Amino acid sequence: MARTRYRPAGEVPPHVLARWCAVDPLIRDRLERAVRAEWGPLLAALRPALGAGVLRAVPMTLAALALTAFCQFAQHQHWGYRAVQQLGAVRADQPLWTGLLRTPLSLFVPALDLPVWGALAQILVVFGIAEVVLGRRRMLLIAYAASLAGTLYARVGVALGPDVPFGLPAADGQVVDAGPSAAVVGLAVAVCWRYRAWTTGALVVAAMVAEVALAPNLAGREHLAAIVAVLAGCGAAEARAAAARWPRVSLPR
Repeated sequence: MARTRYRPAGEVPPHVLARWCAVDPLIRDRLERAVRAEWGPLLAALRPALGAGVLRAVPMTLAALALTAFCQFAQHQHWGYRAVQQLGAVRADQPLWTGLLRTPLSLFVPALDLPVWGALAQILVVFGIAEVVLGRRRMLLIAYAASLAGTLYARVGVALGPDVPFGLPAADGQVVDAGPSAAVVGLAVAVCWRYRAWTTGALVVAAMVAEVALAPNLAGREHLAAIVAVLAGCGAAEARAAAARWPRVSLPR
């Protein structure tokens, strides 16, 4: 009479284990190809610049990091709070020219009630990558445009009122704008567009939409406005480049 072998709980049968071993290399190979397709061009662009040294590759990012850390320290001191608020705090209920003058510094003024380490980490990673692969001038332009888009949306939303789609309550006019986070989101989307990292870009957009759906606030809506502005700018730039590649046909006179 043949004996019945009892397996301990949790033991995988040999035939199932053999099947997993045969499938695993295929899954691993597909994952590796997907990762290379998604991030390979971006990593290839980063490697030579970072090989020369971080200080030489991303000096503007390090300066932004230092300025953000200083603003965070200053606004928590009795001698610095008022100065930081007057120079870099943008609200929708301020005159437009005041908001425009304060917007450049507002890029480096983090939220008072949130840990600064998250903002510093985002600036280091996203600003650093953008500075290398987009260039300093384009990085600054996109960061400023994203932040400005969020600020202007808050103004328009408050003016429309909460009863209109995409409108905002009047109380949001007294809330300080998103600070560096809108610039971080805009730069992340621009880098993903530039290197065709569509999955990563879609995840960034989905995260911002989920933020607004789960915890509605002004900062989340400003992030979405920054994304729309950057996508519109990237699309317009690509359309113009595509139009420039078309041969010009001169009609006979």
